[in-house]
Amino acid sequence: QVQLVESGGGLVQAGGSLRLSCAASGSTSSTSAMGWFRQAPGKEREFVAAIRWSGATTYYADSVKGRFTISRDNAKNTVYLQMNSLKPEDTAVYYCAATRLFGTAQRMGVMGLYDHWGQGTQVTVSS
Repeated sequence: QVQLVESGGGLVQAGGSLRLSCAASGSTSSTSAMGWFRQAPGKEREFVAAIRWSGATTYYADSVKGRFTISRDNAKNTVYLQMNSLKPEDTAVYYCAATRLFGTAQRMGVMGLYDHWGQGTQVTVSS
């Protein structure tokens, strides 16, 4: 099993920045990639970004490209999501997830690909 704990959420004004962290523990050796998803009130959970655990491959949703950056620290088993130029529409609960698989951008955006999920951290962007 893999346990994931997110942190770093909070309230920020539009145009501001936040950095989310996701610490992984447990059977992390089986993890091939990590992803970030978000769910706004009344909406479905959507893909934000993904990163391969080895190598430099990253994927982003069009809505966050150029504003968000996903990165990892393998020594700390931690994945980060740096969010800049935040907009009110970025308000959501952000979840990190782990998967044993890795593939195309389209594939990495599918929730069912991920085996383990964190509890989520709230991000609120005020206008």
